[in-house]
Amino acid sequence: MDDVVIARALHVLAVVHWIGGVALVTLVVLPAVRAAAPSRRMELFETFERRFSAQARVSVPLAGLTGAWMADRLGLWSRFLDPAAWWLGAMVLVWLMFMAILFVIEPFLVRDSFRQRVLADSDRAFRLVQRTHWMLLGAAVIATAGGVAGVHG
Repeated sequence: MDDVVIARALHVLAVVHWIGGVALVTLVVLPAVRAAAPSRRMELFETFERRFSAQARVSVPLAGLTGAWMADRLGLWSRFLDPAAWWLGAMVLVWLMFMAILFVIEPFLVRDSFRQRVLADSDRAFRLVQRTHWMLLGAAVIATAGGVAGVHG
């Protein structure tokens, strides 16, 4: 079971990095970007976003891999069908959303159109980004709190 201990440690570290980064972007970076002059917003946003998204492209898949490893090694797959373990499905759903955002939606569907939106109406574009981040952070916090309570409650 040493592999499960290592997987759990890596899982927690990956989730802390990932969700902590989402919280930092949502609560600190985006408000700072929105407070900047409209002509500087995109540059500031991309400076932070590029660095964090590169890191999240490691921590988010690592969280999923280690979570699946633990579910398999501990024989937890049947618990996903138990309504009392709702948090397992919530964690997977949040993970799937972020995987889609990081590897499909942002690079292939949003990046270029977002630049055009910023040029057209910077305030509106960054309001939308901040609102989206708030929803993602809220879902992540609920899933994380449910996971901690479910495992340790």
